[in-house]
Order: sequence, then C-alpha cells, then structure tokens
Amino acid sequence: MALITGASRGIGRALACTLGRGGATVVVNYKKNADLAEKVVAGLEEAGGRGLAVQADVETVEGVEALFARVKDEFGRLDHFVSNAAASAFKKILDLKPHHLDRSHAMNLRPLVLGAQHAVPLMKAGGRIVALSSYGSARAFPTYAALGPMKAAIESWVRYMALEFAPYSINVNAVSGGLIDSDSLQHFFGTPGMPNMSSVLDHIPKGRLGTVQEMADTVSFLLSPGAEYITGQTIVVDGGLSIVAPPFFADSSAPLSPSKRPAGKE
Repeated sequence: MALITGASRGIGRALACTLGRGGATVVVNYKKNADLAEKVVAGLEEAGGRGLAVQADVETVEGVEALFARVKDEFGRLDHFVSNAAASAFKKILDLKPHHLDRSHAMNLRPLVLGAQHAVPLMKAGGRIVALSSYGSARAFPTYAALGPMKAAIESWVRYMALEFAPYSINVNAVSGGLIDSDSLQHFFGTPGMPNMSSVLDHIPKGRLGTVQEMADTVSFLLSPGAEYITGQTIVVDGGLSIVAPPFFADSSAPLSPSKRPAGKE
C-alpha cells in the first residue's frame, strides 16, 4: 500500500505504474488534473495493481491532512510514502519575492515533514519513506536558489527521520536526480537566458538525460525488501553529472579525448 504525491505525471506516474506491475495498491495524489490521474490509475491497474486517485493540494496544511485522512479511511494502513510533488520559481536571488520563498518551503519541504507525521502512525508493521531530491541540493546553478536549498533540507530531514523512525522499522531515504527528461526539466531550460541543454549534455559522463523510469526504478528498489538495510541515505541518479569538474573530459583533445572503445589486449 503506497502513497505518492504528485503522481499524475513524470516520476510519480512512472513509479505508480512500476509499483502496479508488482501488484501494489497505489494512492495517486494530484492537485488539478483529474484526467491525468485517472489515466495513471488505469495504467497501473492494467499492469496488475490497484489504484485510487485522490485530489489534494499538498502545498497547504489542510491538503496534507485531507490526503492522509482519505488513506486512513480507505485502507487504515500505509506501507510506503513517497514525497514527490515539487514546484518552484526559477529566478535569480535578487528577483525572488517573499511569496516565492514561502511557496518553495510550503510545496517542497513541508509536505515531507507533515506527511511523515501522518504516515508513521499508519505504518503499523514498519514501512518506507522516500523523498525526491535533485543535484541542486549540492551544486549551485542559475535560477535554482529557491529550490536547491529546499532539496538540501529534504536530504537533512531524511537523515533525522531515519534515526527517529528506525525503532518503528521504518526506513527513510532520498533519491537525487540529475538532468531527468521531464516536463519540469523542459520548463527549467525554457527560462529566458538559460544556456542550451546540449551544452550540459556534453559534460554528463553517460552522455544523455536520465529518464523518469530510471528514477522510478531507484525509488522502487528503496521500497523493496532488498533495501532493508539502507536508511538515511541519498541515492544519486545522475549519469555521473555530479562527479565531474573542469577541465571536462568532453572538452579535451587528442590524445586525451574520448574515442571509440579500445581493442582488447593481445
């Protein structure tokens, strides 16, 4: 029995369908688009699971409370809580207004903390909490100041939750994505003045964007029995983006430049 916030599209949708293939029951939370949420439910049920679309605006305290009240009324228990919903203003620091800062906290961090407070009492036989983060939690880049520090805070909260909830057999982890091919990424790179995405792709060791399915697979693993001894960690899914630094290998020239696979030794 899993609850995923912001599950009508992107990583949340991919995760819901992935869990559905394992026969799970998934609460698909959404804010506005009921049609998309119902399509996710149909997809995960076709995959072999069971789904329930629940409208709730987790940006508000009342929305979080209503969401978990519905879960309690419908199922009386919860095994997995995935805090996935996110939103922010992509602006320079000097252009941020107080309401941008308030919304970034209310949308990205508070739902995890309040959600955990509601989820833990429902995890009567233990459970898993996973929060979605991004490489902006540890790296600085243009227009991400309102969101990156919130992601860093999420990863810190994950560590504290892992400590406090371990006696209840509840594991808490985060999954940090790099450049993941999603609507959010397209919106980010659509910010006026942002460099072309291709200029960044050249510096990712894997040479491509990540996929929402790759993120979903990592979250799914953390929810699985195989991850029983993993807690308080942030798993990075970024194709190696966060390990590189200038001078970049991709910018080098012969004899250092990347080339075709070398022949085997004689």
